[in-house]
Amino acid sequence: MHNSQSSFRALLHALIERLCQRYKLALSLAVCLCLGLPAHANYESSSPNIKSSEISSAISNDAAITDDASSKTLNTQTQIIESVTDVNRLPASEAISDFNEPSLYALLDAEFAADRDDTERAVTIYKQQSFKQDATAVFERALSLSLRHENVEDSLQFAKKWQGQNPDHVPAWFYVAHLALRAHDYELAGETLNRILSYDPRADLSEILIGIYPNSDEDKRELLAALQPIDSEQNASLSVLKAGLLYQFNEPEIAIVHINRALERQPDYVPFITLKADILRKTEPAEVVINYVSQARLRNPDSKSLYLYEIRYLLDLQQSEQAWQRLLDTHERFADDAEITLLAALVSLDIEKYDKADQLLNMLAKNPAYLDQAYYYLGISAERQQRFDQAKYYLNGVMQEDLVLEARRKVVAFDLLNDNVDAAIATLEKLRKDFAIFAPDSFVLQADILWQQNESAEALRLLTRAARKYPDNEMLLFARAQLLDDKDDYVVKRTLLNHLQALDPTNPAYQLSYAQLLLTNERGSEQGLALATAIIQIRYDDPRYDNELHLQALNVLASNALANESYQQVIDYLQTPYDVLPTLRSGTLLLRAYQGLGDNDKVEALLADLQQRFSFGQHNVNDRIQLY
Repeated sequence: MHNSQSSFRALLHALIERLCQRYKLALSLAVCLCLGLPAHANYESSSPNIKSSEISSAISNDAAITDDASSKTLNTQTQIIESVTDVNRLPASEAISDFNEPSLYALLDAEFAADRDDTERAVTIYKQQSFKQDATAVFERALSLSLRHENVEDSLQFAKKWQGQNPDHVPAWFYVAHLALRAHDYELAGETLNRILSYDPRADLSEILIGIYPNSDEDKRELLAALQPIDSEQNASLSVLKAGLLYQFNEPEIAIVHINRALERQPDYVPFITLKADILRKTEPAEVVINYVSQARLRNPDSKSLYLYEIRYLLDLQQSEQAWQRLLDTHERFADDAEITLLAALVSLDIEKYDKADQLLNMLAKNPAYLDQAYYYLGISAERQQRFDQAKYYLNGVMQEDLVLEARRKVVAFDLLNDNVDAAIATLEKLRKDFAIFAPDSFVLQADILWQQNESAEALRLLTRAARKYPDNEMLLFARAQLLDDKDDYVVKRTLLNHLQALDPTNPAYQLSYAQLLLTNERGSEQGLALATAIIQIRYDDPRYDNELHLQALNVLASNALANESYQQVIDYLQTPYDVLPTLRSGTLLLRAYQGLGDNDKVEALLADLQQRFSFGQHNVNDRIQLY
């Protein structure tokens, strides 16, 4: 091994000597090693290829080199080796300065470091070498590594410094502009973009603008403020960026000016057309928007995007029949497009054109990539036509992971509709055998079935066994807590709910269950009342808002008020929600409140309504389901 290493070192030193005599070729080789290009790409006429035979010849002729040449070569090699030694110990700010042009030895060292995942060293060396003369390719390689392994602010500072040393290098302006936008340095971005457009008003800025769109309103406003002074009249990319920002800030009248400028340059570019349509939707009647999109679609007959935009806009306007007709026309034009076929089938289902929906879905089922979706919606179609056996056949055939759980839920519901509890449980057992990821869901569904069959103890045992198998699954823990009695199992239930709230402190469902537990065991519990009240105060436009949870919280507060004989407060909580969305639980609480007030007319009217809606008082299984 030692001999092999010695031979390799001898070959390497011979190669370095030979390359030092042909320095331009050496630089070309280093750059091409970085960029993955042939070493002779730029020197075909003057730079011969170096072969192993030449290396051997260089070794054998080493003694024949004159003393002066040998001394010069040795000094050069020593300088290079010293330079690389410097690379090992100097920080990035102390760049190698022995040569005016990049050192081949240093670049090879950097590339080897990158290959060994020593990225810090590789980036440091490449950055140092990039500040030498004729080092554009080295700069690009350094920036590439920096973007991959450093944060965007560090990459921006490097690119900005290099561009400052090379002020006439136009591509560097583009790099700085892009990085400034990514780093949210909008003042620098605006200055650099203005410089680019002063140089070339029609410069393609599309690459600069990729992936830079800010997320926060504050950043969007800063970006817009930086772009406003820049003359973008002749630049489509910048005009459309301004239009998009103005549209989001609800300034459609100004946005339309900028998008029209972009369309003057690229009149048939579909993203520009659809953005203008979005802007027109804020200022013009629907007929104007539809006419604009239709005209654009006629000019671009092969653009599926414009067909889909028009169809979705018609659906937004609740013009389902018109959208369906347009979909059928689109399907005729794009007969082999599965996305169009699926959308046409779904709209057919929505407007109850079941024959057409089944025809389209059976066509779609011939495409293996869409087989599961076709089967799922064929099952939905059969269900709506009350062909339950056919629906079960299709839904049992669904195997796509994002559809299979909902498909099996429906199969279980069909089995329970026929009082076939064993078949429903068998479906769930097969589900968790075939799809382990849905095992917790299947246990919860099975426990619900057992609870509906008045087998609460067995349901609780099932969930306890499942929780041991999946100890960190919140769904199982919460389902188990729901089955525990608020009074008899107070300590265990409180422990479980405290654990769940520790896992997810902002979950309203956990908070509500805890509030109910507290209020059941202590009337007027301040913590319980505060938790339930906080849930009913969640606004409808809040992402946490849940209509069903809101109603449950009202029921919890009404139950506590009823226990305190505050009958009018119960009515204040529940009368309006019951009128809008009646449930058995809310109706029962209201009935008791009116009984407490002695309002016999209200009692008789509400009792009749409950009997009609929920078969109230007849021990219907649906009563228990809704109460649960």
